[in-house]
Amino acid sequence: MSDLNEHLGGERGGCPVQRALSLVGAKWTLLILHELMERTRRFSELERALSGASPKVLSERLRELELAGLVTRTVHAEVPPRVEYALTDQGRALHPIIDSLGAWGATLPTPSASTEVVARR
Repeated sequence: MSDLNEHLGGERGGCPVQRALSLVGAKWTLLILHELMERTRRFSELERALSGASPKVLSERLRELELAGLVTRTVHAEVPPRVEYALTDQGRALHPIIDSLGAWGATLPTPSASTEVVARR
């Protein structure tokens, strides 16, 4: 658990939002959790679903989520080896939060070509 405390910045107290974001605020993390909300997934399924994430980053995020107790990793003794990822109860507790983010995101305007140009400046 000391690794988790270190990941959280070594703070026991502090702002709860800051602690939560230190776990789920990294790029791809919420999208990984969103993919796992539906069902248990193999690494290759997550790779396909999150095509912009490199395998290295995907592996790192999954390890962080496992360390944080949000995801379980199950290795099946098969040839070739099969590794599956699933949410823990604590991970499933994020479901309403991720759903709320999705609902809020649906209300945002879709980026147009002109706003993308402005955003790049």
